[in-house]
Amino acid sequence: MDWKLLLSTFTSIFVAEIGDKTQLATMSLAAGGRSKLSVFLGAALALCATSALGVLVGEGVSRAVSPVWLRRTAGGIFIVLGVLFLIGREG
Repeated sequence: MDWKLLLSTFTSIFVAEIGDKTQLATMSLAAGGRSKLSVFLGAALALCATSALGVLVGEGVSRAVSPVWLRRTAGGIFIVLGVLFLIGREG
């Protein structure tokens, strides 16, 4: 087990998920529902399923593309999205 990778993955995903639309939807469902456990389990299973899909796709892509280029491409996309977010749309 790569504990450093586990911790960095947990931290990255945890920070990214705080206040996003998934968390807001989960809060809304929990506020309106009677079974908080059902909401928790549904949300947890959905996040596990999307994470598993991400890992599988990432593994498949890494077989065709060097991990160095994957990180560079992902970093470039994040920079572009960050700049677009900072610029925002007028009107």
